[in-house]
Amino acid sequence: MTIRLDLPAGRVGPGKVALLEAIDREGSISAAARHLGMSYPRAWGLVSQLDTILGEEVVARAPGGRKGGGAALTEAGRRLIARYRAVEAAAQSAAGPAPEAGGA
Repeated sequence: MTIRLDLPAGRVGPGKVALLEAIDREGSISAAARHLGMSYPRAWGLVSQLDTILGEEVVARAPGGRKGGGAALTEAGRRLIARYRAVEAAAQSAAGPAPEAGGA
């Protein structure tokens, strides 16, 4: 089951949420992108889309350089993940268990 949230300014689905979770774990957009097997420009673009969709930053970014940069989720980013996962869990609960393989 795949859940997508259609919001007035755009769509949020499992890929964008997984990216936010990876940024939270890895501490940077580039490391999260590597972990998920996507390019840094793609990851950056998805983060920018989320900022636009929510009308606020989902990731606080520190510029890179000699001392390195980093990224951390903002409260908006954390709320988005929590709400998405809650909707996902409610949908799964309402749908019930997945049918067994080979069943009709």
